[in-house]
Amino acid sequence: MFTDRVLVALVHLRTQLPHAALAELYGVGRSTVTEAIGEIRPLLADRGFAVPGQPGLRLRTLADVFAYADAEGTTLRIDGTETQVRRPKAHRPGRCAFVSGKKKQNTMKTIAISDGQGRTLWSGADRPGRMHDQTAMRTEGIVEQFRLHPDVRTEVDEGYRGLTNEFPEQVSAPPKKPKEDAPLGDQYAWREQRRRQSSARICVEHANAEHKQWRPLQRFLGRREHYPATHRAIAGLVSDRAAQRPTRGKPRTELVPVSPMTC
Repeated sequence: MFTDRVLVALVHLRTQLPHAALAELYGVGRSTVTEAIGEIRPLLADRGFAVPGQPGLRLRTLADVFAYADAEGTTLRIDGTETQVRRPKAHRPGRCAFVSGKKKQNTMKTIAISDGQGRTLWSGADRPGRMHDQTAMRTEGIVEQFRLHPDVRTEVDEGYRGLTNEFPEQVSAPPKKPKEDAPLGDQYAWREQRRRQSSARICVEHANAEHKQWRPLQRFLGRREHYPATHRAIAGLVSDRAAQRPTRGKPRTELVPVSPMTC
């Protein structure tokens, strides 16, 4: 039955149990489990992401997220995460593209966008681990969305410095570190501004941490071509639960300049 297929797919997404183990657990053949997961996984991936306070609305594309943020006045948080995947076979073209310069492993990179409460609004731009976060978002069309929605504000980390330079009024990145011979007051001011910007951005890291509680996103053991659908399916399910959380108060998003005299 369809409900049984959904249950099998959910168990696999949550625990990453082998298909043979699930077949033994449910008393069916291994091919039946494989077929059920292959049927349900893309359906879950295409559902989109829940919108807090609007049960009938779901965000499926980057354009949907920017349109929602523009209409609701939501400040977006953007951050990337990496998941270790199987190493491609030797002598395959593009084999080095999955080697992450940060983790020194074969990974897939995914970008997540959340609101100020850490609720996932979008997850995508799945690229091999060697690609930079900013490059992945540019190929996804984020520059065009900033131009179409000039009132949308975002909080990012140091890796998106290029977007900050291109859209200084819309993209907020950590302040640049002062020179070593800078006055002590300037260095204290830089630390305080960096702390406040990190506090405003950390909620998206909490959103990524929620995704990582699902076993496949800790270390993906399946085929690499199934990873994007798996990640979107898990992120969509997490967004359903996160959208039901009550609002915990308005987060602080503005950076207040700190005078060196106060340090």
